[in-house]
Amino acid sequence: MHFLLLIVVFAALLYGTAVTAGEPVRKTQTAVFGGGCFWCMEPPFEALAGVVSVTAGYSGGEERDANYEAVSSGRTKHIESVQVVYDPERIGYRELLETFWRYIDPTDTGGQFADRGAHYRTAIFYSSEEERQIAQHSRQELADSGVFSQPIVTEIVPVMPFYPAEEYHQDYYKKNVFHYQAYSVGSGRVGFLKKTWQDRPVEQVDDSKAVPPVGSATGSYSRPSEEELRARLTPVQFEVTRRDGTEPAFHNEYWDHKEAGIYVDVVSGEPLFSSLDKFDSGTGWPSFTRPLVAENVIEKKDVKFFMVRTEVRSAAADSHLGHLFDDGPPPTGLRYCLNSASLRFVPAEELADSGYGEFAGLFR
Repeated sequence: MHFLLLIVVFAALLYGTAVTAGEPVRKTQTAVFGGGCFWCMEPPFEALAGVVSVTAGYSGGEERDANYEAVSSGRTKHIESVQVVYDPERIGYRELLETFWRYIDPTDTGGQFADRGAHYRTAIFYSSEEERQIAQHSRQELADSGVFSQPIVTEIVPVMPFYPAEEYHQDYYKKNVFHYQAYSVGSGRVGFLKKTWQDRPVEQVDDSKAVPPVGSATGSYSRPSEEELRARLTPVQFEVTRRDGTEPAFHNEYWDHKEAGIYVDVVSGEPLFSSLDKFDSGTGWPSFTRPLVAENVIEKKDVKFFMVRTEVRSAAADSHLGHLFDDGPPPTGLRYCLNSASLRFVPAEELADSGYGEFAGLFR
């Protein structure tokens, strides 16, 4: 029995198959994509059902080795890439391409977002004539879709040796969750993707494999009935959150609030912003450089009052929070200008008792 198991495991290693005890041996395939910073390209592929593993690394250069120092300094022709091992019986190459396109700017010739340089350019590395044709067809479909007004410049090139990146780069979004989220927002990638694809939603394939973002906070959030909200909220809170109202500047609860803790949706309780990202904007409203949980804050085009602005709302409760502007301080350059009436503050020392214990470490 042990001898047979060894044979199965050896076959898996030799032929690239995914093996789990008690399950049939399945052959896997490998795809390599360059999408700028590999930290940001691991999460979307790892969330797909049928993907076995995703490795950050370097490819595209003729040099026989690659490391972060050499690649990032431009001493090689390699680009930051991800190697995706997948089960073709559960997910196809075309589906991988669809995910790839949704997480990059395929019109950028000089890098990706805040990451500039040839080693951040985008590329699809094909390993067969079939993959080349699928990739070219997929790129043409994107060009014809009208999603982007500029030409699609992502290269489609033959596969080259792939060199795994250093261990500390692997699954960076899991190991350094807060820093990763700050980087993904600050680099401009998150905002660009939301703006580009918000009107073209795609169904998530497998949420169970995706690591919850910072502040996912255990539990689900929803909006109570209007009757319950009328009974629970103050008139100002109801007017702001449900009727898109705006409270007076300098005459609201949190505009000058400096206590350590987090701000959650007054309607649903979903975590939204942190005191660590709060700053004095001089506007008379609470202002933040970034969300605590990016997925809990959505952006919408607002054309009221003869202006074009970006409104921000909570994801679960659909509460009106305020507006987003691009005149904030570093590191993001953003200003989330909010209404105090849409928020409830949870002090740092009460996070654990209030069900937000996962944020307590931010304030130690």
